[in-house]
Amino acid sequence: MGNCSGSCCGVCTTSDMVEPFSIKVQLVLDSIEKMLIEKNRKYGNSALEPIGVFSKLSSREGLLIRIDDKLKRIKNGSLDNDDEDVVNDLIGYLVLLKIHAKFG
Repeated sequence: MGNCSGSCCGVCTTSDMVEPFSIKVQLVLDSIEKMLIEKNRKYGNSALEPIGVFSKLSSREGLLIRIDDKLKRIKNGSLDNDDEDVVNDLIGYLVLLKIHAKFG
């Protein structure tokens, strides 16, 4: 079998290309999982259970605001800066939004 990096060489089978893709997906998702668990340990469950000292927004509304903030940073060129991994944060907030939707 060929040893391609995703481009069609005519030798590889579909299963040859799926396996490296599957590994890449798992590596990225593992890093997001570790980030979310670490931040939850560090900050408590503040995204899903805010303490509400200053803001009285629901956890869902709080997540939506954080997602909007990350999208604005991307729109304003944050992807070109190395100061923060805004994409990982955005993915993390989207995962938290899914958790909130599924488990309340």
